[in-house]
Amino acid sequence: MKLPMLGKILISATAIALSAGVARAADAVTFMIDWLPAGDKAAVYYGVQKGFFADADLDVKIAVGRGSSDVVTKLSTGAADVGTGGLAALLQAVAAEGAPAKALMPIYTKQPDAIFTTTDSGIETLKDVAGKKLATATFSSSNVSWPLVLQANDIDPASVEVLKVDPGALAPMLATGQVDGTINWLTVAPAYQAPLKEVGKTFKAIAWSDYGFEGYGLSLFTSDKMIAERPEVLKRLVAAYQKATMAAIEDPAGAAEAVKAMVPEVDVKVAQEQWEASIPLMVNDITKADGMGVFTPDRLKASWGWVAKAQGYAMDKLDPSTAVATGY
Repeated sequence: MKLPMLGKILISATAIALSAGVARAADAVTFMIDWLPAGDKAAVYYGVQKGFFADADLDVKIAVGRGSSDVVTKLSTGAADVGTGGLAALLQAVAAEGAPAKALMPIYTKQPDAIFTTTDSGIETLKDVAGKKLATATFSSSNVSWPLVLQANDIDPASVEVLKVDPGALAPMLATGQVDGTINWLTVAPAYQAPLKEVGKTFKAIAWSDYGFEGYGLSLFTSDKMIAERPEVLKRLVAAYQKATMAAIEDPAGAAEAVKAMVPEVDVKVAQEQWEASIPLMVNDITKADGMGVFTPDRLKASWGWVAKAQGYAMDKLDPSTAVATGY
């Protein structure tokens, strides 16, 4: 039996609409941040909230990792498509076990590690930590490089007492004088201001990058599988992430609001301060010379040198350029 002409037209129109809908479907991407949502992670939230990823036909879902090594593992096993983490963790995983993951671009061109202390602690420079008591988070990536940074500055690591504690205990321990300083990333400095102010103390940070700790810090990662199977999606993702990052740098308040919109428990004021504390790690003399999102051979080699020394590897165990995917 023949369908009436109107019925044929409606069916044909529906088929065309469905076909167009399929063609317009955004590509799903799981983006894993390396730690709990906070202001320093604002770029990806800004990208989602302000439509940078949607404009690139991407449906980005944010997942939360438990450290840089966890992100590398999740990428390697296919649980995530892209993510952020300290470059040292990726280089170590590739060197040790051939992890099927690559770095796409540096986010921090300066290392974020620092000593947090107070102006009355007697710690004015890195050399002043000798004979002092510090605290660090038990699983902090900084712990690996810490003794090497001391040795590079002719400081005996054994001269410094370091307590490994829960991350949440660091600020209170410094505020109450249980320790002379803590080991942290500069991006979390804003969270120390209030507890120290309450007890009449003034915050001071000593950046390791001022004492020879050079190389790339936080970077954007992906999996070998993603590179092989969805390279065009990856190109759009990287471009959109870069645009979101630059826009968020120009709009710190908006960056903080973007995190708050997706993670209601975040304090928007602290989030803005954390994002602003991150900006000098992303925009600095290095990026002005090399460009944003660019790995250079010399700085990449320096990054690997710290990892190799920490793990007791020969420098030729890994060509760090093989852990980087170019063209994105």
